Amino acid sequence: MTILIVGCGDLGTEIGLRLVASGQDVVAWRRRADVLPQEFERVSVDLANHLPTIPKSVRTVIVAVAADSYTEEAYHLAYKSGLTNVLNALERDQIKPEKVLLISSTTVYGNTTGHVDETTLATPNSFSGKITLESEAILHARYADTSTNSIVLRLAGIYGPGRTRLIDLVRNQTAVIPDSPRMTNRIHRDDAAAAAVHLLTVPNPSDLYLGVDEHPVDLGEVLRFLAHEMTYDEPPTGSVSNARGGDKHCSNTRLKDSGFQFAFPSYIEGYRSLLAGIGTRHP
Repeated sequence: MTILIVGCGDLGTEIGLRLVASGQDVVAWRRRADVLPQEFERVSVDLANHLPTIPKSVRTVIVAVAADSYTEEAYHLAYKSGLTNVLNALERDQIKPEKVLLISSTTVYGNTTGHVDETTLATPNSFSGKITLESEAILHARYADTSTNSIVLRLAGIYGPGRTRLIDLVRNQTAVIPDSPRMTNRIHRDDAAAAAVHLLTVPNPSDLYLGVDEHPVDLGEVLRFLAHEMTYDEPPTGSVSNARGGDKHCSNTRLKDSGFQFAFPSYIEGYRSLLAGIGTRHP
């Protein structure tokens, strides 16, 4: 079976490497495919233009695109136009995939507070959240009443190799612990990739899963932990501007109930791995 990965950046590459290791053939599309691992069938593609012929052996598609910049135009090109062009190319080439998995984001929940799961109404309050939610609707509408499983994996904030913003803040001694609690949700890049691979194996999957670790946590707790692990003084407490995302507690119950197990169930295991220099950020 061949799996097409569209938008093969850091996360998509990690997904692809895991699929290859499990014996799958991977076709990888990205703008500059020459930087991808040689284990992939690498194809340089601009999703805004004519797309190449899709191999007849493709049975599964993973869409893991990312906007080039934080602008409405860039998000529209990646998440709506790009996705639509991919779905049209599948139809053009008469490919009827068994599963199409879209990597999405919990940003679709906007400033929702409290417990959040797959049944929570998505109320995005930013252009990025609105466009991301619209892309999910595009996918589900295309495969409604067909044999194709359309699956959305909404990921919380990804951290991992090369994604070390909080570590850098502590190291540079510019971290500030918010003077009021701020709940944060995250997932290690490797767990995000593993979750995507796992969902491809689930029979009769749901159409939506939240990808978040088992320990939503106050930001101050994470900063204190990092300072202790790195033998720095505890960061000062002060006023911090409100971050996008509200004060929510995202649940991973549906993902865990599907049989998924986390390698990094909380920020503690994940950040200790990063501080030990484990893992590589893919180009």
